[in-house]
Order: sequence, then C-alpha cells, then structure tokens
Amino acid sequence: MRATLAVMERELRAYFLSPVGYVILFVFLFLSAIFFYIPLAAGEGSLRYFFSNVVIWLVILVPAVTMRLIADERRTGTIEVLMTSPVTDAQVILGKFLGSLGFYAVMLLLTLEFPLALRWASTPDRGPIISGYLGLVLFGASFLSIGLLASTLTRSQVVAFMTTVMTLLLLILIDWFASVSTGSLNTVLQFIGMRQHLENFSKGIIDTKDVIYYLSVVGLCLILSTRALAAWKWR
Repeated sequence: MRATLAVMERELRAYFLSPVGYVILFVFLFLSAIFFYIPLAAGEGSLRYFFSNVVIWLVILVPAVTMRLIADERRTGTIEVLMTSPVTDAQVILGKFLGSLGFYAVMLLLTLEFPLALRWASTPDRGPIISGYLGLVLFGASFLSIGLLASTLTRSQVVAFMTTVMTLLLLILIDWFASVSTGSLNTVLQFIGMRQHLENFSKGIIDTKDVIYYLSVVGLCLILSTRALAAWKWR
C-alpha cells in the first residue's frame, strides 16, 4: 500500500507542477460556471443542467488528464526506472489511477461554490446535489480508468488522447442509439451507455445497478491496464 501511495503522490505532484494541470482546472471551472449560470439566469435554481452537460467537456478534459500517465513514462524511458523500483505492476497502475482521481476530485471541489451559491439564493434540495456529485465521481472514475488503459497501450500521448476521446464519444453516443432503438436492444444499449447512468444520479436516484456499472468499468480497465503493462515489460 505504501508503494501505491508513493506513486499516487508522485502523480499528484506532477499535475500541480505542470502548467497543463492548471489549464485543465481553469477550463473545467470556466465551462462549469457557464452551465451553472445559464439556468440560474433563467430563474431555475438547480444543478441538474450542470450535471447533465458536464459530460460534454469531460470527454475532452479527462483524456488530457490521463494521456501522459504511462505513455509519457514509456516515451521518456522513466518507466524503466519506475519498474525496477520495489513496486508491482498493479501498484503502479492503481497509484497512477488514484493520482488522476485525486486531481479530478480537486476539479470537482472547485465547483462546490455552485451549491453554496444556490443555498445563499434559495433553499435547494440537498438530495439531488449530493447524489449528483456522487454520480460525477463514479462517472469521472470510469472515464479516467479508460484513459489510463489507452495510455498504457501506447508510448504516444497524442495517440492515447485521441483513443480515449473516441472511446468516450462512442460510449456517450450509445445513449443516443438507445433512444432510437426498441425492445431488448434498447435495454442493452441503455445499460452500456454511460450518460444514462449519470442522469439517474442527477435526478437524486442512487440505483445499485448504476454504481455497479461504473465500478465494473473501473475494475475491468484497471485489470486490463495491469495486464498491458506486464506484457510491455516482456517485449
């Protein structure tokens, strides 16, 4: 566990010592503020608009967070130094995932001013706000795990970025295909699509199947990332 925490701390430090990290934080907060104040200006004191549309910029920003995790280590050769340290493949992957998740948590913490502003202006229902943020944590964690897997499969940050963006877009578009399908196909597509599960959280609904879905995506991607890293070592 100590090795995992050391890798996590290393990643967090890298984010906040790089100007890219601050650019990502600024863009995320700026876009979030826009989608918070649009319904507020129309007289709707709710975060549902923000929760529903945050997916749009996370599709771009999350790949920017994860693209360097393993790919840059392989490009610069520092992965060899890391792998010769007393740390296992699983500890490296888990530490890097937790580091990116910690950075993502900071991104969300910066938006807590929105519910505070709502509470100052009105009396919003705290249930949907709490469940909405829980949904964003799980949603973001699944995005990050997908990005980490893409970064593990290549030494190019650009390839990792584009692969993650295309994968996330596909998972988002599945929700659209579900809306125009019927029968058992509709049921399957609704379960696979990521955005629909987040919609439930934004409505104040914490469904076990939504939680299991996101945790399953995270678990599967972390296992595949560990296997991919182990396979690379034997090349």
